[in-house]
Amino acid sequence: MAFSVVSKKSGKTYFLHRREQELRGGRTVTLYYFAGAPGEAAIDALPQGYIVSENSKTGLPLLKKG
Repeated sequence: MAFSVVSKKSGKTYFLHRREQELRGGRTVTLYYFAGAPGEAAIDALPQGYIVSENSKTGLPLLKKG
């Protein structure tokens, strides 16, 4: 089951996803993002050291290092 968060503002459910992105210099970084439906890149747990926050204007969830 994918990690999910319900927006307090809109009531929509968002699912956490992860992907690896290679930068121009050859370095690889991990990107985390929320989507409205679970996809192939959905992950089951919140990454260690991160907390979920919500944008007060849009209601979209954000990951922050905590």
